[in-house]
Amino acid sequence: MSAPQSHLETLPRGIQIVMALGFIALAAFPFVGSEFYQQMVTRMMILAIFAMSLDLLQGVTGLVSLGHAAYFGIAGYALAFLTPQGEPVSLWWTLPVAVLASGAAALIIGFFVVRTKGIYFIMVTMAFAQMVFFLFFDNKVLGGSDGVYINFRPVAGIFDLENKKVFYYFTFFCLLAVYFFLRRLLWSPFGRTLAGIRVNEHRMRAVGFGSFSYKLMAFTLAGALAGLAGYLWGAQTGFVNPELMGFHKSAHVIMMIILGGMGNFAGAIVGAFAFEFMLELFKDLPAVAGFNLGKHWQLWMGLFIVFVICFAPRGLLGVLQKLMHRKGAGDE
Repeated sequence: MSAPQSHLETLPRGIQIVMALGFIALAAFPFVGSEFYQQMVTRMMILAIFAMSLDLLQGVTGLVSLGHAAYFGIAGYALAFLTPQGEPVSLWWTLPVAVLASGAAALIIGFFVVRTKGIYFIMVTMAFAQMVFFLFFDNKVLGGSDGVYINFRPVAGIFDLENKKVFYYFTFFCLLAVYFFLRRLLWSPFGRTLAGIRVNEHRMRAVGFGSFSYKLMAFTLAGALAGLAGYLWGAQTGFVNPELMGFHKSAHVIMMIILGGMGNFAGAIVGAFAFEFMLELFKDLPAVAGFNLGKHWQLWMGLFIVFVICFAPRGLLGVLQKLMHRKGAGDE
């Protein structure tokens, strides 16, 4: 099986139609869903952006990072520190500053970590992320373990982001922009080089591609996009704390892209929505015979992820493709 087929880089027409219908449903959701579910879907879209940023590293370039949440949290803290206590701050300059802060952190850390490979790369990314985590956790000046509150959402001229529906559509626009940008990047010469590095880095170096610079650029871009998601998260929740940078957050986003299917960005969106949906479902499980099922949601989530990995190694998007292929074969 070729690399594009194994990663579903070329999305079949049926999946493209499903994705288009999904985007249409997201656009219409605020008119039919309650405010509570509107907030939930907004959070899912933010996490989908976060998952796509990691998919650029893990699914396209083949770099498994256990510290990707660090850049997510840095942008959230950037917004918190840039927002005064008594008034909102402009979106138009704080968003670029927060994204650049995450990208700069990724560039500095990436300069060291992309020199390593395999298990060493995984462990070094986690080590740097833990350093960033404890920098904020143990430092009262940076908020400490209690975190920092963001009293106002950023202002954006005629767009009132304090209005939950306006913020929903702003997040939706960011989701679409990141998705189509990364899909275009996937088939650009840069994206093809990253895919080649994933398949066989030695061969790419042999034909003249500097793998270090390409991996560093991918690492930096992924960190910047994670920063976009972190900025939106801070703006929505009004609160940031060191847990946003923790190992568990990085592990969750890895599970999202595995759940949806790696290497095509559509899978990252599907995985983020599916992960958050199952999370809410498992947390709301009732008590049975004195045993609180919802309290042990981590157990059920773990079993669900193992089930998907065992029976659907290409994720939910791969399952959808297989079902559509069978249906097409049956119609013939």
